[in-house]
Amino acid sequence: MTHRVYIHTVGCQMNVLDSEMVIADLKRHGYTVVDTPQEADCVLYNTCSVREHAEEKIYSALGKIRESKKANPDKLIGVMGCMAQKDQEIIFKRAPYVDMVVGPGQLHAIPELLTKIRDGEGRQMAVSLGRKDDKQAVVARSHETFDPLRDPSMRPTPFQAYLRIQIGCDKFCTYCVVPNTRGPEQGRVPQQIVSEARLLAEQGCREITLLGQTVNSYKYNADGETTDMTSLLEMLHEVDGIERIKFVTNYPKDMTERLLIAVRDLPKVSPYLHVPAQSGSDVVLKRMKRGYTIAEYMEMFERIEHILPDAAVSSDFIVGFCGETEEDFQQSIDLIERCRFKNSFIFQYSVRPGTKASERLQDDVPREVKADRNHRLLDVQNRIAKEENAKLVGQDVQVLVEGPSKKADQSDPDAMVLQMTGRTHCDRIVVFDGNRRQAGQMLDVHVDDVSSHTLIGRVKTVDVVSIGL
Repeated sequence: MTHRVYIHTVGCQMNVLDSEMVIADLKRHGYTVVDTPQEADCVLYNTCSVREHAEEKIYSALGKIRESKKANPDKLIGVMGCMAQKDQEIIFKRAPYVDMVVGPGQLHAIPELLTKIRDGEGRQMAVSLGRKDDKQAVVARSHETFDPLRDPSMRPTPFQAYLRIQIGCDKFCTYCVVPNTRGPEQGRVPQQIVSEARLLAEQGCREITLLGQTVNSYKYNADGETTDMTSLLEMLHEVDGIERIKFVTNYPKDMTERLLIAVRDLPKVSPYLHVPAQSGSDVVLKRMKRGYTIAEYMEMFERIEHILPDAAVSSDFIVGFCGETEEDFQQSIDLIERCRFKNSFIFQYSVRPGTKASERLQDDVPREVKADRNHRLLDVQNRIAKEENAKLVGQDVQVLVEGPSKKADQSDPDAMVLQMTGRTHCDRIVVFDGNRRQAGQMLDVHVDDVSSHTLIGRVKTVDVVSIGL
């Protein structure tokens, strides 16, 4: 019997990549992918625990699928990912009709677990060890990965792919659950990463994005030699077929001069750096246990400006963290004004069970104050982003075309002209009138107008001179 699987993914790029791996593995075991949970006899939810909203979204989806399970008791429901690792038995209690709970370190076990359930062995749970359950090396081994399994059909576009180079995190920011859900920081074997990049190139990828919780902290030690992020970029730069290399997310204190020089000198490496600040206040950063001061962040930022003056830098901010005053918040506004980030992802703080903040700090900023600060900081960032984008009006930018934009009228599949979208080397979104055949191409686009998030242009055509014969 051919089983039909549907997967619903929320959260970060790591989760998108995990879903690709799981589907590749299930296809290898004879599964086919369907477009709706109603069609499936196996429904998987790949979850996130970074924000409360992401968890409630999954519990809401589980509530909706419950009736479908009642109508078809043989339909299997699985919860995987970070929420599964964090909540474990809680998921079975809140949603007793769930058949399987699998942490991000055990995703390779999903086909076997599904077989056990169908064979009458009851519901299954597979999760990694907690950080304090054993020695770090043993805990690390319980967070496994099976990255070389890839499925191009699961990617946002056939021409771009994520490539994990690191799992886990050892920074232990007080607000963050990742060190607990994804385990100790581990760099993957560099030769394996390069081999996977070659596979992606063979599958038609032109751009890869290297993933890690603190990606620029990447290190792999073997036989007395250390491969760091700079060395890895130099190795990947030699892979034929790959034309752009990006990497996220970066940790400020590991943004070294050597790494920035590599970004400058390796043409394939995009001059785009996502370096979360999280707050502009030293007091808040200390409470967050971020490990740097604003003076140190600015020292890093000035290093970027000196070595990569044309780089695009983006950031993350949390508003309303425990004890944040109006003065603290104003310092975040000041930091955005000074750094003029390409964009910033701004989030309202929510308590995450199991973190140091939930145990030791009071969530004392009212919800309405958090919402107000969110809007105010976003307004400042959007204004600056539009001002920075406006500097590109009248210029030509090279765009890797991804496909029709979200706003494109796709009602006519044979339409000759529709709005297409792509990204520059600096990760700026560009829209222009074009056609589907341009997807996957590198095109020069002349920028005519901008918004806070988008460059608006037209494909630059080559002038043809007629010669009389």
